[in-house]
Amino acid sequence: MKKKLGIFLILFVALSVTVFAGGQKEAVPVEGKVTTISYALWDRGQAPGMQAMIDRFEELNPAIKVSLEVSNWGEYWTKLEAAATGAAMPDVSWMHASRIRKYAANNKLLPIGDRVKADPDLDYSNYPEGVVKIYEIDEVNYAIPKDFDTIGLCYNKEMFDAAGISYPDETWDWDRFLQVSGQLTDESKGVYGFTAQVADQLGYYNFIYQNGGYVINADKTKSGFDLPETIEAVQFYYDMIHKHHVSPTVEEMADTSPGVMFASGKVAMYPVGSWLLTGLAKNEETKRMADMAVLPKRARRATIYNGLGNCIAADTKHPEEAWEFVKFLGTKEANIIQAKSGAAIPAFKGTQQPWIDGWKEFNVKVFVDMIDYGVPYPTSKTAPKWGSFQKEMMMQILSGRVEVEDGCKKIAIEMNKLLATEK
Repeated sequence: MKKKLGIFLILFVALSVTVFAGGQKEAVPVEGKVTTISYALWDRGQAPGMQAMIDRFEELNPAIKVSLEVSNWGEYWTKLEAAATGAAMPDVSWMHASRIRKYAANNKLLPIGDRVKADPDLDYSNYPEGVVKIYEIDEVNYAIPKDFDTIGLCYNKEMFDAAGISYPDETWDWDRFLQVSGQLTDESKGVYGFTAQVADQLGYYNFIYQNGGYVINADKTKSGFDLPETIEAVQFYYDMIHKHHVSPTVEEMADTSPGVMFASGKVAMYPVGSWLLTGLAKNEETKRMADMAVLPKRARRATIYNGLGNCIAADTKHPEEAWEFVKFLGTKEANIIQAKSGAAIPAFKGTQQPWIDGWKEFNVKVFVDMIDYGVPYPTSKTAPKWGSFQKEMMMQILSGRVEVEDGCKKIAIEMNKLLATEK
């Protein structure tokens, strides 16, 4: 009996060493107990990077499997709204500044701010403050930042070289920008210096803030569209089309997108978000002749930045597993994986260099540098309503159907009516 007992003890110790060696950093699953959670996103270009993060998470947490669900932008929101109505949202999903308030207000997302604050491995100070605030509604936070994006100036090196003009750089102001746009425009050939498109983050928002105006004030109670600085910025944007003729018309850009115009050599410069770089790199023409610069300045430097957040569904059947996954996605390790994949600029401070290093085609460092003076994407609870009205009115303004000042003041009136309902 003593001999048998001794053998048993030796085997038990050996098994214990095998299981607990290495500091027990990895979860040891209970046999047969594997939980699968879903993770939904809308960018197929980022799917490989997200899968790399999932692979590492599953390696550290064998008891949890993550199913990746990828859609395009429009399909994503249609499916998410239907799922929310039916109490069947993905366990974890991407969230956008323009939609967060809708889902938070309807109690479709799990508040996680207190968990973040209580967790010694997480700290909201590790991410850009503006991105953190996007997902904080009435002092309750619903996400951990995933990434951030900024707007840069994409330019055609070959067109600049042919004209003997130096490339855009940080010294450029609106005057130099307009001058060069004119030099690179040849209306007879349908070639333009810039594209003043009907777009907020990719267009006029940047000019508004560069000129000292704003879209909405800090406490989200007042529109800034009736400010002289805002009206002046929109007038400058309008004049590029109708006075200086250095931009295609709204109708021309509706027929052929600015990106297609640029790729075909019909446009010398156009605004590009950092999320569009992958597409430019995959096109042999743009890969060869394009590069990136910071946006020109006016009264100040400004670029509109946004950032996605990882959220947990309020009705998830696996809140603890979903939390462990979202927590991992917010770590430095996961952000470095994202950076190396080239998927997006990681939100975790100090992890952006691998993303920069991974891009050999373009000077992408400018997108990271601009966060220092970036302006968070303007939004509020009623943003879907006033944003829709604003876009329609800006379409009329830039098409020449409504005077700039009148149109801007109409936007301000409508915004202020809607903002008053948020109190």
